[in-house]
Amino acid sequence: MRGKEVLSAIKNDIEGHIGEKVLLKANSGRRKVVVKEGILEKTYPNIFVVRVEGNDNSSRTISYSYSDILTKTVQLVYKKGNVAIG
Repeated sequence: MRGKEVLSAIKNDIEGHIGEKVLLKANSGRRKVVVKEGILEKTYPNIFVVRVEGNDNSSRTISYSYSDILTKTVQLVYKKGNVAIG
């Protein structure tokens, strides 16, 4: 049951930062790392959603699971103003 407690703690931490800017680093395989800046939009029981701005003023949403944070496939850095937290 320890794994569920850890995932619950990760979810609670992310829920506390809804609406804030985040720096998202995602490992997409084969030594490819995607770095994007976006806004933490919403949390669900198994996933969270980040809205990122595209190059042509379009926005899209990307969703990740809390286990991605646990396995360090995805890293979130919370930003308050210009200061990174996390």
